[in-house]
Amino acid sequence: MESRIDTDGNSSISIRGTRINVCKPLYELVTNEVLPDLGISESDFWRLLEEVIIEMAPKNNRLLLKRHQLQAEINTWHQAHCDAPHDPEGYKNFLKKIGYLVPEGGDFSITTKNVDDEIAKIAGPQLVVPVNNARYALNAANARWGSLYDALYGSDIIPESEAADIGNKYNPKRGAEVISFGRQLLDEIAPLVFGTHVDVTRYFVDESNLAVVLLDGTVTGLVQPEKFVGYNGRDGAPSEILLCNHNLHAILQIDRNHPIGAIDVANIKDIVLESAVTTIQDCEDSVAAVDGEDKSKVYSNWLGLMRGDLSESFVKDGTKITRQLNPDRKFLDPLGQPITLPGRSMLLVRNVGHLMTTDAVLVSGQEVPEGILDAVITATIALYDLKQINNMRNSRCNSMYIVKPKMHGPEEVAFACGLFAKVEDVLGLARHTLKIGIMDEERRTTANLKECIRVAKDRLFFINTGFLDRTGDEIHTSMEAGVMVRKADMRLQKWMTAYEDWNVDVGLACGLQGVAQIGKGMWPKPDLMREMLDTKIQHIEAGASTAWVPSPTAATLHAMHYHKILVRDRQDSFKHRRSASLDDILTIPLVGDQELSEEDIQTELDNNCQGILGYVVRWVNVGIGCSKVPDIDGVGLMEDRATLRISSQHIANWLRHNFVGRKRVLETLKRMAAVVDQQNADDSLYEPMAPDYDNSIAFQTACELVFSGVQHPSGYTEPVLHRRRIELKANAGLV
Repeated sequence: MESRIDTDGNSSISIRGTRINVCKPLYELVTNEVLPDLGISESDFWRLLEEVIIEMAPKNNRLLLKRHQLQAEINTWHQAHCDAPHDPEGYKNFLKKIGYLVPEGGDFSITTKNVDDEIAKIAGPQLVVPVNNARYALNAANARWGSLYDALYGSDIIPESEAADIGNKYNPKRGAEVISFGRQLLDEIAPLVFGTHVDVTRYFVDESNLAVVLLDGTVTGLVQPEKFVGYNGRDGAPSEILLCNHNLHAILQIDRNHPIGAIDVANIKDIVLESAVTTIQDCEDSVAAVDGEDKSKVYSNWLGLMRGDLSESFVKDGTKITRQLNPDRKFLDPLGQPITLPGRSMLLVRNVGHLMTTDAVLVSGQEVPEGILDAVITATIALYDLKQINNMRNSRCNSMYIVKPKMHGPEEVAFACGLFAKVEDVLGLARHTLKIGIMDEERRTTANLKECIRVAKDRLFFINTGFLDRTGDEIHTSMEAGVMVRKADMRLQKWMTAYEDWNVDVGLACGLQGVAQIGKGMWPKPDLMREMLDTKIQHIEAGASTAWVPSPTAATLHAMHYHKILVRDRQDSFKHRRSASLDDILTIPLVGDQELSEEDIQTELDNNCQGILGYVVRWVNVGIGCSKVPDIDGVGLMEDRATLRISSQHIANWLRHNFVGRKRVLETLKRMAAVVDQQNADDSLYEPMAPDYDNSIAFQTACELVFSGVQHPSGYTEPVLHRRRIELKANAGLV
């Protein structure tokens, strides 16, 4: 190997015998950390990577060109029909003519094999976490099990009052309300033949059954004895009782010497719920990875997760804490035989989409498609799990689960499947080892969902809906059609209701039940758990077998929803309903005759501009891809590039149709920059955007996203964010 220095000062490695140059951090990670235990030589790996890139990159580029061509034709159609009433049937026929809508084939069922129970059989919460943050990645992986008592005590589920405030030390009044809540949940999960768990004074194992003693001395058991599936400790005085309801587990932890157990009538110190059954370790929207150094951090943490040795140390309240992956949980079954349950969430990985390129690897001096690099590197790292040479297993079915975002229609899904097949070939993996999750977040995918599933039917494990990216694409695709409704009104539009139902209807018709996940989107307010508990059950009622949550605490609380409703029964009830309407999906959400007051318009601009700036300033200045950002009212919202896409595209649409003027938007951006600066005033490292707007890269990034939004490919924000972050790093001497 020979080293060279690029003109930008970055050190890279030129691989002899290939046209590849690899950034030094990635080269060192792969050669020193990834390959030695896998039996793959360094020269073979880089040659195989080159082979994949040279074969797949031109196909990738042709698909992006087709996106551009289709969008241009749609724009022209809307421009030509702008003075006539909208013709839904003519519009649909036009979309068919240009190949945006493809012919729908006959019925079929997916044939995916070797799918882990966490995906095929267990309905439960799903976390999405930036894999480049080791602490978050570990917290999410360990969120398979969560303390119900901690989740209740530390959240707004239990209302704070003068007597039941959280405070700085344990509040017995609040604790009593937590315990009462937990007992009520037990009555739902595992009801007793007589009485209630509130009155239980003792749990014990009697001839392979769970027996309980009530306050009046009555001995009873479970209405459904089979829900008792395991325990730890002695039969007569177990330390843990393992229950199972709707394929989800709950653990009663009993310890009379624990401060909580000592004051509990049954000596229960906690109820531990199986929570984040699956976790998406994200390389995409929640990550700010703009160069080879950043990508190497992403891959390094994924490597630690797949090897089972990832750890992170930090100081909390003056104490050093080291976080590492939790071991599996061991119990005795009712007959006294040992059983093991996974101690960690089933880990999926979200690769990036087809659009972006990266300088982490160059071929003939050109950046390579980032999604192709992700597929090769993350799959190579997953060999630690697939070859069972790691400390802790992830997939017990020897499968790797790759969530693939931002695909437009069946051709792009077919390309991703072809990429995975090519990676399987070069790594010597059996066909369909690499499973694919289709994120239904672009309108062309939604409208052709059945055919998207068809081309992936042998390796599909997941479909889901995502309101934010889907709305961003809805706006961009129909940018020329007219003025869009306010963001808050989007959820009330015909297309949105049809989209959510259509995803479930098509998924069930294609045989996903019992094989693959049907998912719903993120709860955006991590501090408002009471509201989540009251409303997010709608995702299960809609037939979702999983839904995204923003934190381990939220996962534990959301798990209660899956105990209340058996998802399979809910899905069965939908199988024969009338399917959602494609005509409704293609209904464009225009303001039309609706009148918006000047106050309504300005409020919308204020909200959008404040949200854009609050997110962008962290992304560009600090490199944080996902975080809790206060909205204009100070409510913390989970923000990532999907939220940025919808907000920036919405303003771009209003500007495009002169519904608002550039001067007004710029004034709003400047005024909201001061608001965001004030919201971050306590951060000593924060760099204000106001009043030196011209020299604030973050502020100029926000302006570019809004004022050039019509020209951005599919309305995506990544190209601008990446370029601006690289600019800031260069100015700060970070590259």
